[in-house]
Amino acid sequence: MIGSFFGAFFLATVATVVVRWLALRFGIVDRPTGGRKIHANATPLLGGLAIFASVATVMVVLLGSTSLLTGGDVTATHYVGFLVAGLILMVGGFLDDKYNLPAKAAIVAPVLAALTAIAFGIEVTKLTNPLGGVILLAHWQSNVIVFVWLMVVMYTTKFLDGLDGLATGVSSIGTLMVLLLASTAAYFQPDVATFATVCLGAMLGFLAFNFHPAKIFLGEGGSTFVGFIVGTLAVISGGKLATALLVIAIPMLDVVWIMVRRFRAGGLSQVFKGDRKHLHHRLLDRGWSQRQIVAAYYLVAIVFGCSALFLQSKEKLIALAAIVALMFVVAIVLSKQDSRI
Repeated sequence: MIGSFFGAFFLATVATVVVRWLALRFGIVDRPTGGRKIHANATPLLGGLAIFASVATVMVVLLGSTSLLTGGDVTATHYVGFLVAGLILMVGGFLDDKYNLPAKAAIVAPVLAALTAIAFGIEVTKLTNPLGGVILLAHWQSNVIVFVWLMVVMYTTKFLDGLDGLATGVSSIGTLMVLLLASTAAYFQPDVATFATVCLGAMLGFLAFNFHPAKIFLGEGGSTFVGFIVGTLAVISGGKLATALLVIAIPMLDVVWIMVRRFRAGGLSQVFKGDRKHLHHRLLDRGWSQRQIVAAYYLVAIVFGCSALFLQSKEKLIALAAIVALMFVVAIVLSKQDSRI
């Protein structure tokens, strides 16, 4: 696992340098135009390619030479589905970064990626009942839950990718929590832990270039792929959706809040149109620095993520309710401040 981590980290570092050069060479950059684009200089996109390439390379090597990834319930077919879905996100992300696709076209790649994961057998067979016992799921129920879950997580990290290092860092924390949980004696899933280790190494290797001031951005494909990693890990580790949910709860609730507000303001056509109303943008407008905001998100993700390692299902539900209450209070405070400005 240590070798897998450093192998993925090193490959991601090298791949990021190469991808950055290619993005600059072919003009695939994000130019500062004001509004949501707060960076000072044109910044290369396509960073997700570096993460995907390093994860794919290490996984193929491990699958071909060891049984570390297939020693449990996760099969080679599952990993093939993950990589094919990731490739779909990379192709869709490249097209979006290059041609700035409209929202209704950009959603095609995430939808196909989620469906591909399901087609290759990534499923949830049961969920823990907070009131006791487990809830067994039919095949169709699993497909619906996995599809909705992956789409929600991918779009959470996509919308979260508004500040340097934010989406990558929070996704890394979510991956770390699944890794730690899979390494405990109570669950002990060395295959899942190894998979998470590879993904964590790749994301941290990229994060070194993505932290403020960012030298490269995730791009459309990368911002959805890091969410796809967290979502897939939560599913294949035995339906540990609550653990991942506690890590990304704040940005996920922010996305829900924003989408409801946009829908009320202009209907379905406005839901996927970007603006500066996300929580991280509001904090930025109130004088917080990018690093302060990112550090705050990291802290919340770590605190609630670590709590998931020790809490039982009913207690996780209480923790989630606490996050909802916190987000509700923050929304009220920010709304009142907006009305005074």
